[in-house]
Amino acid sequence: MNRSLFVSLDGPKGAGKTTLLEAVTRALRADNKKVIRLCEKKSDPFRGETMTLVNQLVRNPTRELELEVCERLADSRTWISRHVLAKQPPDSIVLIDRWYPSDAAFRRVVPFAEILQLNLDRNVRVPDLLVGVVTDPDISWARAAARRRGLSSTVMHKLEEHVACTMAFERAVADHGWVLCRNEGTIEEATKQVVSEIYRVLQCSEGEVCRSPVS
Repeated sequence: MNRSLFVSLDGPKGAGKTTLLEAVTRALRADNKKVIRLCEKKSDPFRGETMTLVNQLVRNPTRELELEVCERLADSRTWISRHVLAKQPPDSIVLIDRWYPSDAAFRRVVPFAEILQLNLDRNVRVPDLLVGVVTDPDISWARAAARRRGLSSTVMHKLEEHVACTMAFERAVADHGWVLCRNEGTIEEATKQVVSEIYRVLQCSEGEVCRSPVS
């Protein structure tokens, strides 16, 4: 490839994305791969202003306000695509914690197809691999509740909301052909699946015969 391999991991709260990202990073680096870890919100210079709108949206959930949030997030991803992703070494694997697939979980009024088009129209970089990390919502809710920081969500405060978030995200994974990683088993199992998918995409990008991922 003449640019970095871009991999996003997205999913509902408590699905274990961060833990999985750390494990995948260790596994790839142990195989002498150059891995760069990014987080969307930490790379977004406009996050503060956007979160002010998100807080307004929680109090006043209108389509107009949600669309404005989606547009701002897409504009931020355009900035990240140009000023962060484009500058990564071409021989690196870039793993990012959240990207536009996360909108499929957390937005409630604007259809995800419309949100996706917003991102494409703004030339937001499309990941070479999109991994949707999910668990049964009861499991991820319990995991999140057990963390020191709790659920740590601006938009969800009830189990019913979390269930709806998980269901919406799983529908988007199926509709768009993203890789589904069910993270209810061991971290080793989930890590093996994601690393296998990354190597499959690398082989395809290098012109080799693409093999089915290891189950």
